[in-house]
Amino acid sequence: MTATENWEKDLQSIWQQLGKIDNEDFIQQIKDHTGQLLDSKAIADFEMACAFDSTGNEIEAEPLYRSALELGLSGLRRRRARIQLSSTLRNNGKIEESIRILREEKSNQSDELDDAVDSFLALSLYSAGENKEALSLTLKALSRHLPRYNNSLYRYAENLETHQK
Repeated sequence: MTATENWEKDLQSIWQQLGKIDNEDFIQQIKDHTGQLLDSKAIADFEMACAFDSTGNEIEAEPLYRSALELGLSGLRRRRARIQLSSTLRNNGKIEESIRILREEKSNQSDELDDAVDSFLALSLYSAGENKEALSLTLKALSRHLPRYNNSLYRYAENLETHQK
């Protein structure tokens, strides 16, 4: 196993302690662990943002998500950072920015996080009072996972969008 793989494995072990240990101890463990990263401040900032976010400290998380993205966070962590930043922005009352980021993310790529993008976009749209679009996005995401009625539900969801008002 490489040093990076070991680091990631140890990181997962720390994350498994979330909710089982004191939040301050958890954050300190993440801080100590990310301090070992000499070559990626972007990953360190992202993991610290996640730790703050997961313990209800969205105010502290926001600048760390932004820093991680500005420093060139890449891969799946980049997409996670944009989703999580958007959720944090919504919680911090910056709903329009949250919607903008998630709409951009929706058009950027497609992967296993598509439904997460749609779900968090639906929450932000709901917070902005765009209830029909929020419900439509939610139903479309759900329709992909039903054992039956997939096409019907998807069409009903599209119909909500075309009849917005």
